[in-house]
Amino acid sequence: MGPTIALLMFPAAIISVLIGYPVAFTLAGISIIFACIGYFFGVFDPSLLTALPVRYFGIMTNEVLVAVPLFVFMGVMLERSKISEELLTTMSELLGGIRGGLGISVIIVGALIAASTGIVGATVVTMGLLSLPVMTKAGYSPSLSSGTICASGTLGQIIPPSTVLIFMAEILQGANQKAQLEMGNFSPEPLSVGQLFAGAMIPGLILVGLYITWVITLAIIKPETCPPIKLSTQQKKQLPRKVVFALFPPLLLIILVLGSILTGFATPTESASVGAIGATALAGIKKKLSYKNLKEVMRSTLLINSMVFIILLGASVFSLVFRGLNGEEVVYNLLSNVPGGKEGALLVVMLAVFFLGFFLDTFEIIFITVPIAAPVLIRLGVDPIYLGVLIGMNLQTSFLTPPFGFSLFYLRGVANKILKTIDIYRGVLPFVALQLIGILIVFNFPSIATWLPDILFGNSFDSSIITIDENITANEKEVLDNFNNLFKTNSPKEFIFPLDNFESLVD
Repeated sequence: MGPTIALLMFPAAIISVLIGYPVAFTLAGISIIFACIGYFFGVFDPSLLTALPVRYFGIMTNEVLVAVPLFVFMGVMLERSKISEELLTTMSELLGGIRGGLGISVIIVGALIAASTGIVGATVVTMGLLSLPVMTKAGYSPSLSSGTICASGTLGQIIPPSTVLIFMAEILQGANQKAQLEMGNFSPEPLSVGQLFAGAMIPGLILVGLYITWVITLAIIKPETCPPIKLSTQQKKQLPRKVVFALFPPLLLIILVLGSILTGFATPTESASVGAIGATALAGIKKKLSYKNLKEVMRSTLLINSMVFIILLGASVFSLVFRGLNGEEVVYNLLSNVPGGKEGALLVVMLAVFFLGFFLDTFEIIFITVPIAAPVLIRLGVDPIYLGVLIGMNLQTSFLTPPFGFSLFYLRGVANKILKTIDIYRGVLPFVALQLIGILIVFNFPSIATWLPDILFGNSFDSSIITIDENITANEKEVLDNFNNLFKTNSPKEFIFPLDNFESLVD
């Protein structure tokens, strides 16, 4: 009875959100209602709810999560001080002279803004206000313009320093510890935000490459959809100066912030503080650091973080009640019996995340599904970094898929007189397909997500299973089996030892 009640929590939460109830309160309210139902049927122990204060206190005292408001502050400051605007204008003039160049510049700037903000809404709105009129005036197809802007804005989900990846890393760290303990490993290697950032770098760049390839393809087969723009003589003269003063400062800030994290020189929280101070300093240099701007930046930062963290608190109640109703064991049994082993189970979870993206926001999906599905997948042998990157890429589609693709709403709000809704929907479809292609590439080649973390941080999640390359005695085989059982992590990699080394190991 308990698992059945647990599984009914998902449709109940989705229906409540669709009706219009606030997400954070819906998650907590539905959880309490189902906890009462479970208690009525004798399948839920209400004393489990006493763990909530400890969970909340753990969130409040978590130093890693301090990076989230700092990165949000950095992004909002760059946006409000017009630094992002100058970046977009400069890149448009730099590449706009070639066919499709304006679209390519929007994608590149979207990636750069993503690496400095990690906030999808701010990126889409900024590029919609600035680039859409220019693209329309240049004669760009409305669908290509809208698709390029919306898709480029979603890059903030996967390109570090993404706030989504920070929460993902924190949840996966707990999921990995839980899974390793259940497998008998009582000293699991920790998973850090830096590792997940490193894992997401190459997949993020692959998506950027796919977007640019699509624009270039259209420029060749349908040149009328993306004509070049003409620069005045004055604009050409000022371009070198603009490149130096508009492009290099934010690029240097991004390199310092990301570089310090990826090289291990600083923690994400320390790097985020450097980014926040650096963005404030850039705003001061640009003479945009007024009291009014600072007040608006702080207010936006407060609103964004309040929204995210209150959803996290509501989702904590949801996952606690779900586990209390033995829902996690049902998920494990379902996924472990899926044909295709761990790959089949991972595919099922990816399809579920993609489906939820039609109805729920990114943070809602993360806080609900990852704590439940991740421990099961890790127990089945899925690398947690690889899993986090795949989910991060999958979550990008939630911003582009109707009916609740938030990027579509953001762009519709700032382009009401320029674009029709059907143009926006038609424009994002090719980019949704490109995102799915990117997911399939990483799905089939996991080393794309794990290679860079292995280089920078060492390989922490490989198996320690040992095999022998020659015949061994029964006594030696018994020692080997015991050794394997001690260190087994269900990962496919093996270390091969020659027989002479194995004899010393047996001794």
